[in-house]
Amino acid sequence: MKQNSFKIHRTLAAGAFFAIISMSLVSCGGGGSTSGADSTAAAGSSDNMITGAGSSFDNPLFSKQFSEYDKANNQKINYQSVGSGAGISQLTAKTVEFGASDAPMNGKQDSALSAPVVHIPITEGAVVISYNLPEVKDTLKITPAVLADIFLGKITKWNDPKIAADNKGVKLPATTITVAHRSDGSGTSNIFTTYLSKVSEEWNTKVGKGSSVNWPVGLGGKGNEGVAGLVKQTPGAIGYIELAYAVQNNMAYAKVQNKAGNFITPSIASVTAAANIQIPADTKVSLTNTDAADGYPISSFSWVIIYKEQKYGDRTLDRATRLVKLLQWMIHDGQQYSSALTYAPLSPAAVSAGDAVLKSVTYDGKPILQ
Repeated sequence: MKQNSFKIHRTLAAGAFFAIISMSLVSCGGGGSTSGADSTAAAGSSDNMITGAGSSFDNPLFSKQFSEYDKANNQKINYQSVGSGAGISQLTAKTVEFGASDAPMNGKQDSALSAPVVHIPITEGAVVISYNLPEVKDTLKITPAVLADIFLGKITKWNDPKIAADNKGVKLPATTITVAHRSDGSGTSNIFTTYLSKVSEEWNTKVGKGSSVNWPVGLGGKGNEGVAGLVKQTPGAIGYIELAYAVQNNMAYAKVQNKAGNFITPSIASVTAAANIQIPADTKVSLTNTDAADGYPISSFSWVIIYKEQKYGDRTLDRATRLVKLLQWMIHDGQQYSSALTYAPLSPAAVSAGDAVLKSVTYDGKPILQ
């Protein structure tokens, strides 16, 4: 009981630690509510408010994009950084106009929908392995096997011989490893567990992949903010977070060995290299464990998801058009804000695929974009 109580307090503390950051990021000039579906539905009643919810992975970029779009177009956007799973749930319930997810919707999620949706690739990013070892000044190297063993609870000390073997010359402390993971349904978790399932048969068999899994060990934090908070305040902690969160909070993160055997630093260039692949018409594709020799192996697209037929409820053609034009701007002009926030701008192939998807969106059966 004492241990469980400790975990709960640690998780709550992490959430509080990043509350101010999260609130400032989601406001975007549009109300900034983070209180759930009811407040989103209320915000949606405003004629000049587009509502969305989901990925915390996307949140730093969305904050900037929505602010700039509002300045140029007088269009308020209320986005809630509640995690990909919650965003999909709110889209399914039609309490928001778009969901954002770091994982495409699966069959079970599709079956809960009242009508078909489409996925628009919105950005490319990296899930990094961040750690809290102030005494270690060198950037650590981590192999797929070691990473899986840490999150399986098989490697419990930082000076374990398996970690030391890839970090020759680095004085590793005997500090106990504390694993930090997401407690909410998360596209970031889906990216990370999909990667682990590809590189570790034991992980694939015992844990598997998904937005929510039964974690073998560790403490849970809500959102990228929560996991970053746990890592930052816990000596010896290791967790997976979006690259922008690590950079903005001056957190250390590892080089990860890719399929070609190279230890790759997550960066705009290495994420772009990972995304140098053919994109299917529905845009649902994974970048994890890329074949690219210079590609970072825990990279991913993130998507905005909307209903393909926009005439539902009391939605007007004007409202639907404003939503589609926002998304069109995000995958074109909005990409200029990516690099400064450590996101990889969409590749030309991804932009082309996104354009094709947006042109398929209709209102009363007729394409919104001509």
